[in-house]
Amino acid sequence: MTAPGTLIVVALGGNALLERGEAPESDIQQAHVRRAAQALAPLARRHRLVITHGNGPQVGMLALESEHDPALRRPYPFDALGAQTQGMIGYWLVDALHNAAGLAAACLISRTLVRTDDPAFEHPTKFVGPVYDQATAQRLAAERGWRVRADGAGWRRVVASPEPVSLLELDQIRQLINHGTTPVCAGGGGIPVRADDTGALHGVEAVVDKDLTSALLATELGAHALLLLTDVDAVYRDYGTPRQARIARASARDLSARDFPAGSMRPKIEAARRFATATSSPAAIGRLDDAHHLLDGHTGTLVTP
Repeated sequence: MTAPGTLIVVALGGNALLERGEAPESDIQQAHVRRAAQALAPLARRHRLVITHGNGPQVGMLALESEHDPALRRPYPFDALGAQTQGMIGYWLVDALHNAAGLAAACLISRTLVRTDDPAFEHPTKFVGPVYDQATAQRLAAERGWRVRADGAGWRRVVASPEPVSLLELDQIRQLINHGTTPVCAGGGGIPVRADDTGALHGVEAVVDKDLTSALLATELGAHALLLLTDVDAVYRDYGTPRQARIARASARDLSARDFPAGSMRPKIEAARRFATATSSPAAIGRLDDAHHLLDGHTGTLVTP
């Protein structure tokens, strides 16, 4: 349990904006954002918050629109699309937080530094964009310099998902917090940039994991807790089998010894483990609607140092 007034980093999963199978309509997404703000309002009244968010469906939609725009010779790069989604989603969240909790919030377009020599660039694994047949995927790869891979019965583009090294707007985030403003930042894991030999910064075609960036942000800020919110109520042992059981509480060491299948929960588990290990403060994983109860341990999964 955290004391009133403590600093909590809250990472909203993609379900805060769009549920699986829903059309990416603006009004649908804004309805979800209003619900997210209402769920966070009890926390916001007792603690200082820093809010991050996913952007997977939104950046995929913009990539598809860019790809099919006849006025463009080449589609927009992913760093630019990530910046666009940060502005759009940040605007929605700032409005909703004001209306639901009276919060003074500000959206900060945020960049995340990655290493040029990160092994992820040699082995891209993050699927993005639409599904193609093999011939079309390979033709687009040749024309646009893409990497493509089989994804089930179809083929899709893959981009790297490098490790976040640092958040370039960290000082500005601190300034907002110190002035009583709730930052909405590091959306989609932050816009990935690299530094060349002269120190100049350049955007890269990559997607940084939002939960790992949130853990790094929370660590650098000295946050008292990290909340990783999703559409699953907790981490489960033997998930999807008759033996599945909720893990109500686990130490970072215990989680590191367990083998969790690949999927959306694995990055959250790793993010929680990293934060708890680095800071000796708790992290919690659970449903958005349970946000204000997660640190009590009554629901979700509480990860301790």
